[in-house]
Amino acid sequence: MGVRLDPETKGRLKALSKKRDRSAHYLALTAIKRYLDEEEEYDRQRQADMEEWENYLQTGDAIPGEKVEMWLREMKAQRKYVEWRD
Repeated sequence: MGVRLDPETKGRLKALSKKRDRSAHYLALTAIKRYLDEEEEYDRQRQADMEEWENYLQTGDAIPGEKVEMWLREMKAQRKYVEWRD
């Protein structure tokens, strides 16, 4: 398989490969693998979310408030969202 890159992207890849002392092929392969890992994880998470949603529709069971609070505190600790007040 070949990948056609526009001149700007090709130049950036070449410059980074020199800076990192790695081949452009290595960097491109690494980037593709990372992208695939992220997308596959997204799909797994989406599937799990859909299963939870279906379970809720069938049973009415929801996520306990304690679990939501724990999740929000973890998000705050990781600073993934804008600061929020307790």
